[in-house]
Amino acid sequence: MPKQVDHEQRRVQIAEALQRLTTRAGLEGVSLRQVAAEAGLSMGSVQHYFRTKDEMLRYALEHRHKLRSERITAKVLAEGPPTPRSILRACLVEMLPRDPDSEADFLIGVAYFIRAVADPAMAKAFGEGMPELLAFFAGQVREAQQAGDVPASADPETEASLLWAIADSQGSEILMGHRTPAQAISTVDYYLDRLFTP
Repeated sequence: MPKQVDHEQRRVQIAEALQRLTTRAGLEGVSLRQVAAEAGLSMGSVQHYFRTKDEMLRYALEHRHKLRSERITAKVLAEGPPTPRSILRACLVEMLPRDPDSEADFLIGVAYFIRAVADPAMAKAFGEGMPELLAFFAGQVREAQQAGDVPASADPETEASLLWAIADSQGSEILMGHRTPAQAISTVDYYLDRLFTP
């Protein structure tokens, strides 16, 4: 009887192989053949699931976003009843390279960013989640304002952009060795303390 293949699991296997290669060599130096070897599959198997490298890159990007969302949800729920502040903090800390896994995740994001700068199709895919993320952050700020935990004078959209910028810049500083993860998390907490002042 032929072996049943879980097609989604096979796509995930390929995406994770691509991500491992990306952390070591960036995106530009990665070929379908290298991904096949890293995944322990034949070139034909990879091409069965992804006709082009760009198709594979887009899927891997979506897979990465899905895993990050799952980690954030698990972290927030583990800390008790979620509040706008705990949700925002979990999101921001998750964006920081704090250990080998999150460092690899950050490096993958940098590699995609570099590719997106020169590739309009990748720029579209890479930027698709940003409006939703900023809207989500702004929504948490609004909810906190309604509860009286954030001043009514705060502009939710501007605060959302600032929160993103803090985490993004702190992540780069960690990678460059200018800050430790603990210092970066302290900066996140410092800003949240200032924002969440009734």
